[in-house]
Amino acid sequence: MTATFLPATEQFIALDEEWSTHNYHPLPVVISHGEGAWVTDVEGRRYLDFLSGYSSLNFGHRHPDLVAAAVEQLGRVTLTSRAFHHDRFGAFCRELAELTGTDLVLAMNSGAEAVESAIKVARKWAYRVKGVPAGEAEIVVAGSNFHGRTTTIVSFSTDDTARDDFGPFTPGFRVVRYGSLDDLRAAVTDRTAAVLLEPVQGEAGVVVPPAGYLRGVRELCDERGVLMIADEIQSGLGRTGELFALDHEGVRADLYTLGKALGGGILPVSAVVGSRDVLGVLRPGEHGSTFGGNPLACAVGRAVVRLLATGEYQRRSRELGAHLHARLGELVGHGVAEVRGRGLWAGVEIAPGGPRGREASEALAGLGVLCKETQDTTLRVAPPLMISREDLDRGIDAIGQVLRTRG
Repeated sequence: MTATFLPATEQFIALDEEWSTHNYHPLPVVISHGEGAWVTDVEGRRYLDFLSGYSSLNFGHRHPDLVAAAVEQLGRVTLTSRAFHHDRFGAFCRELAELTGTDLVLAMNSGAEAVESAIKVARKWAYRVKGVPAGEAEIVVAGSNFHGRTTTIVSFSTDDTARDDFGPFTPGFRVVRYGSLDDLRAAVTDRTAAVLLEPVQGEAGVVVPPAGYLRGVRELCDERGVLMIADEIQSGLGRTGELFALDHEGVRADLYTLGKALGGGILPVSAVVGSRDVLGVLRPGEHGSTFGGNPLACAVGRAVVRLLATGEYQRRSRELGAHLHARLGELVGHGVAEVRGRGLWAGVEIAPGGPRGREASEALAGLGVLCKETQDTTLRVAPPLMISREDLDRGIDAIGQVLRTRG
């Protein structure tokens, strides 16, 4: 029998296909190394990363300050559980609270855990503080949302793929149209604990709400005694050109959910940050996580906070984001129907007759640019905030080439 030798890429993909659950459909690229805005595959081909791990890699791959913080902590202690204090936890909470202008930090791991935690806190606040009858609290959410994939979270998703065959679903949620204050006003009752929404909807196609909408949400929440919870897991920590996407309208939330970039692309780190009056409703034993706030996570999280505290990454996102949107805007009418977003984050809506999102993503990979579709007709563009203008133009040129020639 003659041995069959497959290229390394095919070998790794075949291994994944045989042994892993098929809950993702990745592009046929097998990455082995990364540095800055670039990654290298197992064949030695280099690609420009135009996705940044869905905003997890805001500071690029293997940022030296973040790697140094992780390596130093790996040599000391990585986990104690919250059964004990450790010497990184309090400082991480203080520094994150000071950066975000909040009072308290609830440290978790994944973004979905942060959202679940915020839901629990909002319900407890509704019963303990607002006086909602036991078991009757409701949370109003926006349609086309993406807050995670747990059973409770998909209970209020409007995406059939996320919901089908996962019921029965958790009650206590009302879904309204994103961007409609009238619908929101009609949905809020005396039983409403909170309004939970993304200031920019990423999975929906990088959708920015109408001007004044977020301020109107804040005003309605104040008027009706309801918490405003901002899911800034993708939009926060510099992605849109400000620390929070809410900052563009000068709005403050009662609770923010943070994740992705908070771990620097090194490990999962998430948190709920907010006011003492709200997060203070939790008491020992009522909520927790073995790994939440572990020493390694705190060390990396503190390094992330230090990078953001300089304002450099927010500034880069504003300035390079303006360039990104201006150049992508030139493609409207030339294979592109619309460009949405803020900062270094854009949803490029492919014009009718052009390639589907998957086909466009594969074509871009062939040109050495890694991007990914969402909602089938939209390319989600989110390069690392440290990307150079030259590399940003390289990626934009590739998008233009793919959509102009095929659109």
